[in-house]
Amino acid sequence: MKGIILAGGSGTRLYPLTKVTSKQLLPIYDKPMIYYPLSVLMNAGIRDILIISTPADTPRFEELLGDGHQFGISLQYKVQPSPDGLAQAFIIGADFIGDEPVAMILGDNIFAGHGLKKRLRAAVENAETGKGATVFGYYVDDPERFGIVEFDMDGRAVSIEEKPAKPKSNYCVTGLYFYDNRVVEYARKLKPSARGELEITDLNKIYLQKGELNVELLGQGFTWLDTGTHESLVDATNFVKITEQHQHRKIACLEEIAYLNGWITREQVLREYEELKKNQYGQYLMDVLNNKYVDILHND
Repeated sequence: MKGIILAGGSGTRLYPLTKVTSKQLLPIYDKPMIYYPLSVLMNAGIRDILIISTPADTPRFEELLGDGHQFGISLQYKVQPSPDGLAQAFIIGADFIGDEPVAMILGDNIFAGHGLKKRLRAAVENAETGKGATVFGYYVDDPERFGIVEFDMDGRAVSIEEKPAKPKSNYCVTGLYFYDNRVVEYARKLKPSARGELEITDLNKIYLQKGELNVELLGQGFTWLDTGTHESLVDATNFVKITEQHQHRKIACLEEIAYLNGWITREQVLREYEELKKNQYGQYLMDVLNNKYVDILHND
């Protein structure tokens, strides 16, 4: 299965922070923002990943992450010339996707929670076995800002609306999507919305109408953060800091995920440790190598 991180956009909501850099390169506590969506794809078992960004920011991501070998993954990069909608990512990435299923995550989304890895692996299996698409729903207080799912009495999704004036529920579709290979064909047939974008909601509606959209609700015990405002940036940093301090383990430590997945060796982690050992991130890598957290992590 292939993975895509869409890390484009103009970033104007975060000005002046993003006047000279990408939003997804801003720090969330001790890591660049893009580490968090990258960790989600890695936890799903996806190793072949395409990062799509703006012409100006793509070289910065390449400088930060390179080809991904240090994390046991393969990273490629493509440019989105203008922000013409989330579904455009599947057209830009069509050659990269080839004949495989694909997962896409937005570069400013953070997911955390015990058991998340199992949910991710199940979504991968659904896509790989031809069971359509899987999206993740999350309760929000401001549904007017999101794509909102309506459910029937049996808990089945019956409609999705993009930024509805009168929301039919408080459950939004988060920025994480798993699709079978038909998504490329469907994306190419989409017409721009009234705001001139290829909407991911319209893509999800195609699967919904075919009865092939699985909506997994992330309930109690899960956290989803969309870091698109100044306030949410602070909330995300505080959440990661407090969670890591209280649980004594890191969110989105890419070296740790790769090592526990068997994608990189102890020697590779030690090389990263030597570069990072002057801070707590580096010290954490040594704790991982000393098996301090292995029993907990393997049960995630």
